[in-house]
Amino acid sequence: MTGDGRYLSAAAGAREPRYHPALMPGDAADRCDVLIVGGGLAGLALARQLLLQADRRVRLVDRQPLPPSRQKVGEATVQLSGYYFARVLEMEEHLLRHHYMKYNLRFHWPAASGAEAAALEGHSQSYIRNLSNIATYQLDRNAFEAELLRVNQADPRFELFAPAADLEVELGEGGATHGYRFRVDGREIAGEARWVVDATGRGRVLTRRLALDRPSPIRHGSTYAWVEGLVDVERLTSRSAREVRLKPERSTLGHLPPFLATNHFCGEGFWFWLIPLHGRTSLGLVYDRERVPYREVCTAEGMIEWVCRQFPLFARDLPQRRIVERGGFASFAHDCAQVISPDRWALVGEAGRFSDPLYSPGGDLIALQNTLVVDAIRGDDGTPLADRLRFHEALARVFYESYLPSYAVSYDTLGDQEAFSLRYTWELAVYFSFYVFPFVNDLFTEPTFAPGYLRRLARLGPVNKALHRLLAGFYRWKRAHGRLGSAAPVHYDFMESGHLRAAEACFYKVGLDSEAARRVLDEQLVHLDELARFVVSHVAWSVSGDPRARSAAFVRGIDFERLAAEPAELVASLRGFPHDGAPQAWALPVPCLQRFAPALAEAKE
Repeated sequence: MTGDGRYLSAAAGAREPRYHPALMPGDAADRCDVLIVGGGLAGLALARQLLLQADRRVRLVDRQPLPPSRQKVGEATVQLSGYYFARVLEMEEHLLRHHYMKYNLRFHWPAASGAEAAALEGHSQSYIRNLSNIATYQLDRNAFEAELLRVNQADPRFELFAPAADLEVELGEGGATHGYRFRVDGREIAGEARWVVDATGRGRVLTRRLALDRPSPIRHGSTYAWVEGLVDVERLTSRSAREVRLKPERSTLGHLPPFLATNHFCGEGFWFWLIPLHGRTSLGLVYDRERVPYREVCTAEGMIEWVCRQFPLFARDLPQRRIVERGGFASFAHDCAQVISPDRWALVGEAGRFSDPLYSPGGDLIALQNTLVVDAIRGDDGTPLADRLRFHEALARVFYESYLPSYAVSYDTLGDQEAFSLRYTWELAVYFSFYVFPFVNDLFTEPTFAPGYLRRLARLGPVNKALHRLLAGFYRWKRAHGRLGSAAPVHYDFMESGHLRAAEACFYKVGLDSEAARRVLDEQLVHLDELARFVVSHVAWSVSGDPRARSAAFVRGIDFERLAAEPAELVASLRGFPHDGAPQAWALPVPCLQRFAPALAEAKE
């Protein structure tokens, strides 16, 4: 029940229950430290973290039998979530034994026609050739959640009630405990909890009842399916096995199996993923509904047919595969007004906020939010929570909002390798230094770190928005001038950027206190500022061929608060600079990008 006397309810059917003997019907109301409603990835991970770090008695209630039988989507992890699941939750051995290690993210664009278009070698690729030093994984969600449940149940402080029906939660206020009741196998169980956490995913029990739902600017849909067997993109070719082994492209692409990557096949406003699981492959299309016709792709069969038209190499494989599971969303993004309260309730996972699966941020948001919630529960010793949670709420908000320009402003850049590679290099450098680095140092729950961190991150906000607007404009300019794509496949390793390598080096700065960490972030801010200026300079030069775009005077004068979103306006701003100005000397190596338009670049030189 809320403060105005309304109950929060979640109805469900019931099957054979599993419940704790102490709560047999007829017992007095019992108490626990934390009631988690929802037993998906976020709820099970939160329970595991609480048991490891907070010494709390945890009860988890779910309306479905656990573990679930239907295949679950959301398999790919990145550095932050990979570190969280493996190291923080101490699940590393299970992940290495039962899940593929992930070979980064890899992006593909058609760069040929005819027979070459029906083979992987006819595609341009942007990628990272070397494995990350922080292990990431391709999760079989069902297997991982089953193992989380098993290790949680081995702890006597954990109690599971699933499937449960007729759940009602009465929220207390001002430090009061929360009451709850539900039915298991026709029997009522009642109790009290100091904390209640909504982990119901898209059920969003607390979000809906407390009217916390907020619209998202992202309007994207997704259709996904799992097919039998491994879809190995390297075998989508007419080359012999020997020719595949010895192909010259390996000098840049490397020898690790590309199927271990999360492979993205990209176009304007959409991308198609392939993720390997043991014995099956996850595949799915994510799309801007203004760019892709919903009715053509809203079924698994329709999606596969549409993808085979866009990328003919799949026609030699996917139509013959048996679909074993399927699903989709017409629209999946949502926001939330608040995710943690001094009244001792919180939302984790998709019960709170969700943006877009591009770059696999879902596991990161689970890791970050769960860590903030565990810190609040662990530090809840009777002292006021409001001041501590003020920073926790601010961090949770900024973690979500920092992704929005990627999805709401520059999604069309997925249609061009050059524009997207500039964008992703920037985003990955920010991610490595301002997200992964503080997380592996346990700094997000350090009170002396959060204020300075938020101030520094705020400095990146205007730069981030300006770059996404400019790159979206650059994409539109390239499309209008027939400059999309390339005449032959182009290979680009994101790590050719010295600024990205400098950000990745933060992985090796471990055990730092808040003051030392702030010095690292200040150094990264300098690198990121230069990287952003390089992106602007390159766009201006690429559009105009004017050497003034590469001059030190122009680069120093870039004002991100007033940066033009359209390349034509950016080029017009070059007129105020002399033709014979000294070229910019970059402090860190910048990649050679003339490969994206070699003939044009030659003419301009």
